[in-house]
Amino acid sequence: METHKPIYCLDANFFIEGWRKYYAPDFCSSYWDVIDKLAQTGTLFITQEVQKEIFKIDDDLKDWIKSRKRITKATDEKVQQNLRKIFSTSPDHQYLVNNYKHRSIADPWVIAHAMSEGATVVTKEQASASKNPRKIKIPDVCANMNVRCIDDFTFIREVGISFECTVRQ
Repeated sequence: METHKPIYCLDANFFIEGWRKYYAPDFCSSYWDVIDKLAQTGTLFITQEVQKEIFKIDDDLKDWIKSRKRITKATDEKVQQNLRKIFSTSPDHQYLVNNYKHRSIADPWVIAHAMSEGATVVTKEQASASKNPRKIKIPDVCANMNVRCIDDFTFIREVGISFECTVRQ
């Protein structure tokens, strides 16, 4: 019996918040080694749009992503078809992108890529508790499109990352 290896499409906030807050490389460098290895094995990827979002800030994260070319998947016709499907499925999905509210332009692309690859979306966003369609989030659109969406902590558990802590001398 053939088993399907899970694939994960990561949102920009997975990297940005992880790099700057939760798993900063100065105290958790091995976490990023594991993320790199998972990208090399095809277990995870980012979209070109997520890469562009990360590249907006000239920092070490930008350099880290830049030196790992295999982590980024290009947009193809299937992804573009899925993007059109996302926006045609519900008029509310248009609110996922909003330049004036500093909403990520990459968000619908993350979902479209996940649809194309049969991947799970990984994001730090939570589903919107608001009934206002203008406050729609990645998990809301994923639910509408039948795309699995999890947070980074669930991802860590699923891929089996474990942490070992020591005190620097």
